[in-house]
Amino acid sequence: MDKYGLIGYPLGHSFSIGYFNEKFENEGIDARYINFEIPTIEHLREVLDSTPDLKGLNVTIPYKEKVIEYLDSVSPEARAIGAVNVIKVTHKGKKTLLKGFNSDVIGFTQSIEPMLEKCHKKALILGTGGASKAIDYGLRSLGLETVFVSRYERPGTVQYDKLKPEDVKEYNVIVNCTPLGMYPKTEECPLLPYEAMDSNNLLYDLIYNPDETMFMKMGKKYGATVKNGLEMLLLQAFASWEFWNGEREE
Repeated sequence: MDKYGLIGYPLGHSFSIGYFNEKFENEGIDARYINFEIPTIEHLREVLDSTPDLKGLNVTIPYKEKVIEYLDSVSPEARAIGAVNVIKVTHKGKKTLLKGFNSDVIGFTQSIEPMLEKCHKKALILGTGGASKAIDYGLRSLGLETVFVSRYERPGTVQYDKLKPEDVKEYNVIVNCTPLGMYPKTEECPLLPYEAMDSNNLLYDLIYNPDETMFMKMGKKYGATVKNGLEMLLLQAFASWEFWNGEREE
């Protein structure tokens, strides 16, 4: 039986395990998806040694960047982003080869592209974590100019308290890559001048639980188009399966 899995820490609720095991059952695929909750990235070797029939892994927080040094090769896109969230595992004799990909950028661009209009030329990316790098890469590949927003002073970022009403009018695509508003803290949201938003704004939240975050509600209140991260998650899962089975290469 082929094995697939997810490495991260802590894992808690995982979309992938339910999605893939249901897919395997429905499609009669002789495979199983397992959560590997590893306290440090060094434990990856144990996962590989103890699971000889492993064919692929997904990677989540906090290992998307740290895992790169353990891989034999990395796709050009994942290398440019600096983060990997899909690993194809190939067994050649006694050797185990690991190739890294990034499906965040695929899921995100496929999900947001149909929503973009002529007025959408600039975007604010809220947060500077691993996912934000893929979002930045995706937005720029779609022709948008991007600026990162952070709580802290960092080179190339603007701080939340420095954002003005005219900023959200000019940078009218806003993508939330922070955990603010995620269940159970559903009343939280990024501090933005929401009252300056209108129908030209597009607010995209990577969070999918709850379905409508406070960030989305606030934007919607002032006429913005809003979307959560569920479709992105599904598209990422499709891309993972294609990478593992050689149907999608980079």
